[in-house]
This record gives sequence, structure tokens and C-alpha cells, in this order.
Amino acid sequence: MDAVAEPPYRLTDPEALRAKADRLRARVIALSHTAGTPHLASALSCLDLLTTAYYSAMRFDPARTDDPARDRLIFSKGHAIPALYAVLHDIGVISDALLADYNRDGAVLAEQPAPFCAPGVEVATGSLGHGLPIGIGMALSGRIRGDDRRVFVLMSDGECNEGSVWEAAMFAPAQKLDRLCVLIDFNKWQATGRSREVMAIDPFVEKWRAFGWSAHEVDGHDPAAISAILENFPDGSGRPIAIVGHTVKGKGVSFMEDDNNWHYKVPDRDAFLRAWSELGQPEEEALALLEAAQPAGAH
Repeated sequence: MDAVAEPPYRLTDPEALRAKADRLRARVIALSHTAGTPHLASALSCLDLLTTAYYSAMRFDPARTDDPARDRLIFSKGHAIPALYAVLHDIGVISDALLADYNRDGAVLAEQPAPFCAPGVEVATGSLGHGLPIGIGMALSGRIRGDDRRVFVLMSDGECNEGSVWEAAMFAPAQKLDRLCVLIDFNKWQATGRSREVMAIDPFVEKWRAFGWSAHEVDGHDPAAISAILENFPDGSGRPIAIVGHTVKGKGVSFMEDDNNWHYKVPDRDAFLRAWSELGQPEEEALALLEAAQPAGAH
């Protein structure tokens, strides 16, 4: 089987990855404002993990999106799907027109992802707790077929309340699925409160290690730390990898950071422009986006 080509969008410099993540955060905020969709802060917190995986580690050729040898990424925290839409748009998989129709009646790109709504969206993940089991199935089938594909699963910490996650977490090491990596957006919040108060999530990293994973604890907004692990994936241990990234919900925008109200709120025009400015993006571009789109209104 032919190897997947080196993608043209590859980034390795940590500062370039940080800048890319902030650029994508601005795009996600624009989507939330113009489409009137919530779950904004959850998308902002995971973007350094997602960007580092896509731009510095994954083998995914935009010109051959159905290549069976491609790496897969399961975006398990489906409510934050605009983060993945923004990445796929940036690398040229999702067109400007398709992104502009996000969450409109009859649009292909919905607030909760449908399977194959765009190349790179592998499954529907609006119902939490299923991404890891599906990713395990992909990793196991790849081994049976003799493929060298790797499977990445981006998860939320609140999602780890689900029993299906821990059944899967036991199965993967038993099957020695060393081409499987979970990236956990540990932003300390879920819909109704602090993750640690809703369920006894701690000791979180130690749980993954106890289940037999090669588990790592990093700053989830540090591309260099994330890349250092992904550069050695698989790591030779014969075990799947878990990267627990400590993140901040609403990362990058001062008035959204660590404020769980932005799990539900939609930015109005002033909030959008202020956030866009804080992320260092050109004001004229924000105004052009506003002119081109008719906001759906806040919830």
C-alpha cells in the first residue's frame, strides 16, 4: 500500500502551531456568532491538542481523503465540532461555501456532526462516550488488515463519566493496540459543573496508567509538549497512548476563560469583535465576515 504523502500544511514550530490554534479559535468564534450555536468554550479549549495532532503528527492528505492508509481522528466531543470544521476548512477539505452554511436549515455541516458530512469527519459523535470504542474498532481492524494507520481520539474530561469509555480503556491494552492515542481535553468543566465535583475523576492520569495505558500529563496548550509525545507514537511500549492535556475552557479570550456560562452562551457582535481582537486577528477581516453573514441570533 502506498504511503500517505506528507501534507502541504505541515507545521513543526511550536510558535507557528500556537498562532494557528489562535487563528482557528477566531474562526470558531465567528461560526458561533453567525450561526447562533453554543458550546463555544469547549471548542476553544481543545484547539491546541487538535491543531498539534493535525498539523504536526497526522498523516492525512487533503488530496486523498479516502486513502485507506490515512491516519484517523475521531472527534469524540461532538458538541465542539466547529473546532474540527475550522481545521478541515483551513487545510482545504471544507470549502468556503460549505463552511458559510454551517448550521443553516438543510446544511451539510450541522451543530452535531453527521458521519462523513465532510472528509475527516469519520463518525457521528453527538452522543458522548462512543468515540473511543469506535476508535478501538478502527485500530483493531487496521491491525487485522495489516495497515499501519494510526487512530487518534479527541475526548473531553466530562465524557469520561461514561462507562463505555472505561470498558474500552480496558480492552485496548489487552489487545496491545499501540497505534491508538487518546487526547483528553481536561478543561475541568462539564455542562453542569466542575468535572471533579460531578464525578470522582481523580486521580485521572493514574486511572489511565492503572488500566494499562502509556499515559502522559501535559499542558494542553503547549504544542511542544504535545508534539514531543506524538513524535514517538507508537512509543515502543506495546500499549496505547493517553495524553491528558490540562486546558482552560474558553482559552484565548479573557472574558470566556474558565467561565462555564460560555458552554451555552453565543457571542453577540460586540463580544465577537472583542474576542477576535484579543486573538490578534485583523479587524477588517472580522468586519468582512460580519458583512457576508446574517447572524442567526443568540440563544
